[in-house]
Amino acid sequence: MAKVLNYGMVGGGPDAFIGDAHRRAISLDESARLVAGVFSRNAEKSKKMGEVLHIEEERCYKDYETMALEEAKREDGIDFVVVVTPNASHYEICKAFLNAGIHVVCDKPVTTTYEKAVELQKLAEEKSLLFMVTYTYMGHVTAKYARDLIASGAIGDVRAVMAEYPQGWLAFEDNVGGKQGEWRCNPAQSGGVNCLGDLGTHVENAVATMTGLKIRRLLAKMDVIVPGRKLDDNDSVLIEFDNGATGIFWTSQVAIGCDNSLRVRIYGSEGTILWFQETPEKITVIDKNGTIREVHRGYGDIDSKAAKYGRLPAGHTEGWLEAMGNLYRSFTECVSAKEEGTFTEEMIDYPTVKDGVEGLAFVEACLKSSQNGNVWVEL
Repeated sequence: MAKVLNYGMVGGGPDAFIGDAHRRAISLDESARLVAGVFSRNAEKSKKMGEVLHIEEERCYKDYETMALEEAKREDGIDFVVVVTPNASHYEICKAFLNAGIHVVCDKPVTTTYEKAVELQKLAEEKSLLFMVTYTYMGHVTAKYARDLIASGAIGDVRAVMAEYPQGWLAFEDNVGGKQGEWRCNPAQSGGVNCLGDLGTHVENAVATMTGLKIRRLLAKMDVIVPGRKLDDNDSVLIEFDNGATGIFWTSQVAIGCDNSLRVRIYGSEGTILWFQETPEKITVIDKNGTIREVHRGYGDIDSKAAKYGRLPAGHTEGWLEAMGNLYRSFTECVSAKEEGTFTEEMIDYPTVKDGVEGLAFVEACLKSSQNGNVWVEL
């Protein structure tokens, strides 16, 4: 049995649901234990959170810089850090831990600019460190199956992609979405985008992961619909892929009635694949004769490469938390293999910092297009 790894967390305090989600996801496989952290910029809040999480007092640090340096010195120091803070702080925190020789997991988007994301990628490569970006939805068994099915040629050449991620939680002027909405709509904390950074990066990553296609150029219209808002809350993007296929991406936070509606439709020369993250137990496959087939997680049609991530028998619903857990399963296996000297690149089955870089390239191209009158921009 592989040893249980040690990990630390920056962010994820009592007011942030995402930190708790990461901790629960990691615990699904008991592959790592939380031993250190800085859980809030407020020292008292951080200390209280450390107590709740049973962190030794000396390992509940005053700031991330101290944590990175001290943990790197310890014989029992952390094997990796999880960064779950507002976007604007990602770069400096990740850089500190990479410089300390510690593997990194960071929430998306990995930074607020393409340039900074590239710098983190180069630093991770120079130091031979692993870096996961948590595009959680790609941990679903059915998303992995879609990827493998398309790669096998089952639907032929991809011709067109329709992908959307609408939500309705920020649809009203008098509802700022609590603390989560406040920082996402604040340029100083989220960067120069809101909806596109929060949701559009998921759309870009889902399509890139499933199809293997790269964006050649795009045309974006980024709207600010709710009065008083400074950053985008509704985005429409036309896409041209490197194989000549076309795509339409739509993201929104003002779509009343939509909860977390990431949906991908992929149309090929021999068939179609439909995937909807709110019903992730199934994937719809349509062949060239129009025969519609629903493939459900937990049955033999899902190939072994994707099926190995299934945790429960068919009919026992798996969801978002399990998807995140599946990313961590691959990541912790790779970290352990690094320590044992058995790691190979083929073992990676999670979104990497390279995917994070591509997400920022997409965001900045959309910004350039929108700010220049909705013109085509090459990536």
